[in-house]
Amino acid sequence: MNTGTLYPRHLHARVLDALSDSPVVLLHGPRQCGKTTLARLVGEQAEMAYFTFDDDVQRAAAQADPVGYVADLPERAVLDEVQRVPELFTALKTAVDTSREPGRFLLTGSANVLLIPRLADSLAGRMEILRLYPLSQAEMAERTPDFLSRLFSDDFKTGPFGERLGKILADRVAGGGFPAALVRSRYSRRAAWYRDYAETLIQRDIRDLARISALNALPRLLAMAASQTACLLNVSEIAAPFQISRQTIREYMTLLSHIFLLDELSPWHSNRMKRLVKTPKLHIGDTGLACALLGLDGDALWADRSVFGRMLETFVYQELRRLASGREEPISFFHFRDKDQVEVDMVLESAGRLAGVEVKAASTVSGDDFKGLRKLKDAASKRFAAGVLLYDGGRVVGFGEGLYAVPITCLWQGRE
Repeated sequence: MNTGTLYPRHLHARVLDALSDSPVVLLHGPRQCGKTTLARLVGEQAEMAYFTFDDDVQRAAAQADPVGYVADLPERAVLDEVQRVPELFTALKTAVDTSREPGRFLLTGSANVLLIPRLADSLAGRMEILRLYPLSQAEMAERTPDFLSRLFSDDFKTGPFGERLGKILADRVAGGGFPAALVRSRYSRRAAWYRDYAETLIQRDIRDLARISALNALPRLLAMAASQTACLLNVSEIAAPFQISRQTIREYMTLLSHIFLLDELSPWHSNRMKRLVKTPKLHIGDTGLACALLGLDGDALWADRSVFGRMLETFVYQELRRLASGREEPISFFHFRDKDQVEVDMVLESAGRLAGVEVKAASTVSGDDFKGLRKLKDAASKRFAAGVLLYDGGRVVGFGEGLYAVPITCLWQGRE
C-alpha cells in the first residue's frame, strides 16, 4: 500500500472526460475522501484557478455578493466545498447560460448537493455529477482490477487465484478507506481520527444542512447504525435507546445519508416473484469508521464472527460501489430477499444485465451457499450474467453454469 497521501484515483479520467464537454462538473462525496486532492490535481491539468469555501473570507465574499463573486472568477475555476454557499448556484447558472463553454467550473461538495433545496434545479442540464468514495483496496494497491467486467461477461476461469488472507482481511475491513486515517500505523490513532471525523462532520456539515434539536444524539445514532450495518433497516430498533420519536430518528438518518455516512440499499423486485421483502438494507459508508465507532480493531473483529460477517458484507458492498464509480457504464445496486429468508447480498444491474454477489466470511464454500444466487438466476432468466460468492479462499471454483466461488482478493488484484 502507498504510504503517502497521494493515491491514483480511478475517477480521475472520468472527471477529465466530463470537463471536456460539460460546462459544470460536480465531484461530491464524504469529507476527507480525497475530493480536494483530486480536484486540485485535475484543476492543474486543466489550468483552472482554485478557491475553497472552507476559507472564511472566500465564503463571506460569496455569500455577500454571489453575482459579483462569480463575475470576478476566472473563466475556468475549481470551487471547493460549494455546499457551504448555496447562494452561489443561481449566479453560476447565469454565468454558464451566458457562456456554455465546456470545463468552466469544477465543483466539489461534502454533502449531497442534489438533496439541498433549490440547488439541484439551478444547474439541471448544465452539470455532470460524479461521486468520489473513500479509497478502494485496488487504489491503495495502485491496481486497476477487472472484477466488474468479468462479472457481467461471465468470465471467471476456475483454478488457483491468490491466497487466503485470514486475519489480514479483518485488518483491511477495520482499516477503512480514508487516506488521513490510513497513514496512521496504530489502530488506536486511526480510531481516534475516525471518531473525531464523525464528530466534526456532525457538528459542522449537519449544522449547514438543517437545524435540529438533538445534535448531541447524532454520534450515538451513527454508532447504533454502525452496529446494524448489513441488516434490513429497522428504524424502531435503532430508535429504541433514544428519547426521540421514530419519525425524528428517521429524519436524522436521512441527514447522515446526505453527508455520505450511511447508505440504504434498495430491494430488487421482479414480476416473476411475488414474495419478495421490500425493506431496504442499511450499510454504513465506510467500515473503518464503523469499527472505530464500535471500538473494534482487526483482532476484535476477527474474534466476533457474527459482526465480522456483517462488516465484511458492507466492506464488499462499498468496494463494489468504489469500483463501479470508475466505469462509464452505470451500475445500479440492490439486495434480494424473499419471504423464506433466501437472499443475495448484492444485486448489480447494468445495461439490462443482472449479476449477484454473495459474501461469506470463511475459507470454505458448499453448494448450499448458492441457494440465493440460484433463485436470483431463475428470476432474472436470460438477463442473468453471473453469480459470485466471494470468500476467503485461494481458488475460483465453479458451482454450476454462471455460478462461482471467487476469492475476495479478486476485487483488487485483477487477473493473474
